[in-house]
Amino acid sequence: MNALKPRQREFFVEALIRVAGFSAILFVVLIFIFLVKEGAPAFWETSLTNLFGQRWYPNEGLFGTTPLILGSLLVTGGAVVIALPLGLATAVFIRELAPNWLREILKPLIEVLAGIPSVVLGFLGMVAVAPLVRQTLNVPTGLTAFTGSLMLAYMSLPTIISVAEDAIDAVPSTYRDGALALGATHWQTIWRVILPAARSGVIIAVMLGIGRAIGETMAVMMVTGNAARIPREWNALFLPVRTMTATIAAEMGEVAQGSTHYHVLFAVGILLFLVTFLINAVASAVIIKGGARRGGRLMG
Repeated sequence: MNALKPRQREFFVEALIRVAGFSAILFVVLIFIFLVKEGAPAFWETSLTNLFGQRWYPNEGLFGTTPLILGSLLVTGGAVVIALPLGLATAVFIRELAPNWLREILKPLIEVLAGIPSVVLGFLGMVAVAPLVRQTLNVPTGLTAFTGSLMLAYMSLPTIISVAEDAIDAVPSTYRDGALALGATHWQTIWRVILPAARSGVIIAVMLGIGRAIGETMAVMMVTGNAARIPREWNALFLPVRTMTATIAAEMGEVAQGSTHYHVLFAVGILLFLVTFLINAVASAVIIKGGARRGGRLMG
């Protein structure tokens, strides 16, 4: 009996890990089923022309999601443009340029930044960033897509920096030594050897940062102005917009359950779920492709 106890414990731990793994998948499937159950009626309760129209006025029966989709893409795209160079440069600095004592300070500090509640950042954006944007850019209001992009970029930076820094750290030291031995400078080694070798990890960091930005709710709802309008103008980035997440958060609590408006909000949730799933799928494909490429090099 004593000889069987370690095996029994091992079987129990393996079974527990297996159940935990399958339960995570099950939860995602159940969430998607719930979204489809509540959001699918929107596609036959209202026409596709109305559902993907240009006006979002639920009180008048207009459920055009195009302004919401374009608003989300505009704010998220602006956040990526701001956060990507800053995040990548910070990751390179921490791993390749900073002394060890400074690296030990910066890495935990960046992790702490990721734990700040989004509602706190949204309040900070309202009382500090929005007035600064209005005064600096001389625009009618500081609650704009640009302000939302600034806040989302700040919220995405910890994810991008952490994942990119881990990817750069995973590059074998022989790559660095070989490049320096061939006469490359430190910067040439970083730009032409280390970053290309860590490309897959950097792409994953960007994808995770995009997923973090596009799924944010409270901060975006508080600083973007919540105007459901299509960004047509050349200065659309400096005008109010409305995102999909802000629409769901602002209207779900007051909508009548079972109404067309209620089902359309869940349909917006389905669209958001599919976009997030697509981003994660692309990141997973990059991981698999990068792993296969590295494996082929090792075999060669």
